Amino acid sequence: MDDAVRAALTRWPNVPAVFGWLSLDRRGIWRLRGDPIRHVGTREFIQRNYAADEQGRWYFQNGPQRVYVTLEVAPWVLRIRPDHNLETHAGQCVDRVEAAWLDSDGHLILVTPCGPGVMDDRDLPALLDALTDIQGRVFDESALLSALAGAGPALQLTLCGHTLPLRTIAAADLPAQLGFIRSPQPQ
Repeated sequence: MDDAVRAALTRWPNVPAVFGWLSLDRRGIWRLRGDPIRHVGTREFIQRNYAADEQGRWYFQNGPQRVYVTLEVAPWVLRIRPDHNLETHAGQCVDRVEAAWLDSDGHLILVTPCGPGVMDDRDLPALLDALTDIQGRVFDESALLSALAGAGPALQLTLCGHTLPLRTIAAADLPAQLGFIRSPQPQ
């Protein structure tokens, strides 16, 4: 968190929070009332001051005011870096993946030290070779579709030097399973 933000919090500790204005889409684009935030400095400020509260509601600390974020899929959007490692939409390096899920909407969700993140769909084709059966055999497309439908062998995913089972989950169950709230509301 920026020092100026910390200072504002001590000067004005009881500023009401904002809900429903800021969102993060499935490709890591910040949106203000539905419109993309194009100013690079504004996006970088949001990303430096982005965190979660104890209930799993993600927010941007804007000076003394918390601006809660509506999440299209997950709190982080993950991308493949040129060195084949992962990074968040905020540019943080991800060096470890702790769990992998495929939801019923087709999103690949990875649990990382930063928290749960959805893989940017534009990077999914690059991960096809990382999906194997438990013997390590790469899937062809028909075998992959069969496995995802539950009719084939179990899948595993190898990323960041770790091989993990790829579990399936209903998209609606994902936030509760991974401890975040997609659409924060005032309490």
